Amino acid sequence: MELRHLRYFVCVADEQNIGRAALRLHISQPPLTRQIQQLEEQLGAQLFRRTSRGVALTDAGRVLYDDARNILAMAERAAERTHKAAQGLLGRVDVAIFGSAIFGAIPMLLRRFREAYPEVSIVLHTMSKEEQLDALHHQRITLAFNRLMRPVDGLVSETLLTEPLYVAMPSGHPLSARTAVTLQELEGQPMVLYPTGSRPSFLDRVLAMCRDAGFAPQVAQEVSDAVHAVALVATGFGVCLVPHSATAMALPGVVYRPLHHPPQSRVDLCCIYREDDASEILQALLGSMRDTVAHTALP
Repeated sequence: MELRHLRYFVCVADEQNIGRAALRLHISQPPLTRQIQQLEEQLGAQLFRRTSRGVALTDAGRVLYDDARNILAMAERAAERTHKAAQGLLGRVDVAIFGSAIFGAIPMLLRRFREAYPEVSIVLHTMSKEEQLDALHHQRITLAFNRLMRPVDGLVSETLLTEPLYVAMPSGHPLSARTAVTLQELEGQPMVLYPTGSRPSFLDRVLAMCRDAGFAPQVAQEVSDAVHAVALVATGFGVCLVPHSATAMALPGVVYRPLHHPPQSRVDLCCIYREDDASEILQALLGSMRDTVAHTALP
C-alpha cells in the first residue's frame, strides 16, 4: 500500500464519484479505478459500493478513511518539517555560553534568532573555554560564545562585536565620583581578575593593559568569571574591569564607570563554530546574528 493509493482512495471517498475524483486528480477514470481495485486486493476488503449517484464507503472503507486521512496528514507534515529543516527553519541548536554571557548582547542575539525561527529549539550550555572547544570538536554543540580566542585548527572564531570596558568598584570608592576612569588611576588599587582557566583570556588582556600603562596590578583575587568578580567587588575586595554587558549586574554597593583607555578600552565578543559545519541551521543562526549586529544600536 502506497501513499498514492491512499490519496486516490480519500479523493474518491470525498467526491463519492469516480469520474469527479479522476478530474480532481488529473488522471483518467480507468487508471483510477484500477488503483482502487489494487488497494482493495491488498487489503482483502471491499472499500466502496456502487450507488445510483456514484459510490459510497463500506464499513471497511469508513475505517480506512479516517486512518488514511491521518496518514496523509502526517506525511504532509513530515515533508513540510523536512523542508523547513533543510532551510534551517526547524530543529535544535546547542549553544555554549560563559558565566557573564547571560547579560547583554548574547541574550539579545539569541532572542532575535528565536523570533525569526520560532520552530528552532535553542539549548544553552554553560561551559569554560576548554569545555567549549572540546564540545565543538566532538560535535556536542553547534556554536559557542567567548572572548579573546586564539586560532584553533578546524574552528572558526568570528568577532561579532566589541564592547566598551567599565570599572566595577564599591559605591563608596574615591573614584566613584568620576564620570570615567583611566587605567593609570587603578595603579595600587586591589583588583579582582578573571577568568581562571584556559589562556589567553580576559585576565591576560587586563595584565597586558596594566603593563602597557606602566604598572603591575595589585591582585586581590582571581576568580572563574565576571559574576564572581563583581560579587567580590560588592564585598569590598577591590575593583575589576568588566565588559559593558556585565554592567547589567545591579548588585547593591557596586557602581560602574567607563574606562577611558584608548585604544584598548573595548573587548571582543566572538562566536566559535566548526569550519566544516555547513548545516542550514548554523547558517541561519549566523545570518541572524550578523544582521542583528548590523542593524541594532549597541554600546
